Amino acid sequence: MPVVVSTDWIAVAAVFGAGLIAALQVGKVAIALPALSADLRLDLRAGGWVMAVFGMLGLVASVPAGALVARLGDRALQVGGLLAMAAGSALGSSVHSLPGLLASRVLEGAGFLLFAVAGASVLQRVSRPADRNVVFAIWSCYLPAGMAVALATGAALDGWRGFWQINAALCVAAALLLRAGVPVPQAATGATPWRRIAADALAVAGARGPLLLALVFALYSLQFYAVLSFLPTLLMQRMQVSALDAGLLSAVAVGANVIGNLSAGLLLRRGTPGWRLIAIASAAMGLSAVGAFALGLPAPAVFALCVLFSLAGGLLPASAINGATQLTPHPALAAVAMGLLMQGSYLGQVLGPSLFGSVVQAVGWPAAAIPVALAALGAIALAWVLRSSGTQPVRG
Repeated sequence: MPVVVSTDWIAVAAVFGAGLIAALQVGKVAIALPALSADLRLDLRAGGWVMAVFGMLGLVASVPAGALVARLGDRALQVGGLLAMAAGSALGSSVHSLPGLLASRVLEGAGFLLFAVAGASVLQRVSRPADRNVVFAIWSCYLPAGMAVALATGAALDGWRGFWQINAALCVAAALLLRAGVPVPQAATGATPWRRIAADALAVAGARGPLLLALVFALYSLQFYAVLSFLPTLLMQRMQVSALDAGLLSAVAVGANVIGNLSAGLLLRRGTPGWRLIAIASAAMGLSAVGAFALGLPAPAVFALCVLFSLAGGLLPASAINGATQLTPHPALAAVAMGLLMQGSYLGQVLGPSLFGSVVQAVGWPAAAIPVALAALGAIALAWVLRSSGTQPVRG
C-alpha cells in the first residue's frame, strides 16, 4: 500500500456524508413504525421484524462482501450499495403488504452492507496512520447521526411513503457525491485473483482478535437496536407524547451516541485501551436499560437513562472499528475485518428488535431489561478476554 503523506479530508467528508444518508435507511423505520402499523396492520412483533430483516443478508454475506473490495474496488462497492438502497426504498414506498415491505428492506440491507464494509478500506486508503484514530472515530458516528436525523425529520413528514421516496432520491445524490469526492483506488486497475480474496477472507475470519471484536459488536448491536429502535414507540405508549415530539426526543437520545464515538476517538488517541472502553460502555448500557425499563421510574428519568444508554454506548463502536483496523494493516484485510464486524452487527440487529418486540408484546415493557442486561454482561466478559488475549495483526 502506498504511503499516505497527508489525509484526504475531502474524501473523508464525502464518505461520512454518504454514510449519513445510508444511516437514514436504518433509522427511518423506528419513527415510521406507528404509521406503518396503522397502514399495514402490524403489531410490535411484526414491527420488530421489519427492522430486523434489514440485516438478514448480512448474517451470511458480510465477510464475502468485504472480500469483494479487493476485486471490485472500495469506491465502486460503496456507490453500488447506495444505488441498491435507493432501489429498495423506492420499491418499499409502493408496497401494500408486509411481505412486500420485508422484501424491499432486504434489498436496502444488501445495499447498506456493501456500503459499510467498503468504508473501512476507503478511509484507510485516504488517511495517514497518525490520523486514523480520529478518522475512524468520525466514521463510527455516521450511523447514530443518520438515525438521529431520520428520527427528527420523519415524523414531520406527511406519510411514511413520501419519506421512503425522499430517501430513495437522497441515496442517489449520495452516490453521486461519493463518486465525485473519493479517488479511485490504484488497485482497481487490476483484478485481484479469487484465490487471494478467499485466502484474505479466511485469514481474517479465523483470527482471534477480529472474531472477538465481532462478537462484542453483536452484543452491542443487540442492545442498541433493541432499545433505540423502539424508543419512539415507548415514548408514545408509556409517556403519551406526540409522534413529532417522540421523534425529536429519540433523535436527542440517538444523537448522544455521536458524542460517545468522538470521545472514544480522543481517548484512544491518548492511549486508553480499547478493551477498557468496551467494558465501560457495556456496563453503563446494561445498568441504564435496567433502570429505564425495570424500576418503574418517572418518565423524565426513563428518558434520561435512555440518553445515558446511548451516550455511553458510543464508546464501543469506535473502539471496535479501530481495533479491527489496527489488527489488519492492509486495506483489503481491513474491508474483510469490517465485514466480520458487520456480520456481528447484523446478528445483533436481527436478534435485538425481534427479541425485544416479542418480549414487550408478551410480557410488557419492564421485561425488556432482561435481554439487554444479559447482552451487556456478555460484552463485559468478552472485553476481559480481549484484554488478556494478546492479539497480533492479521497477515494476508
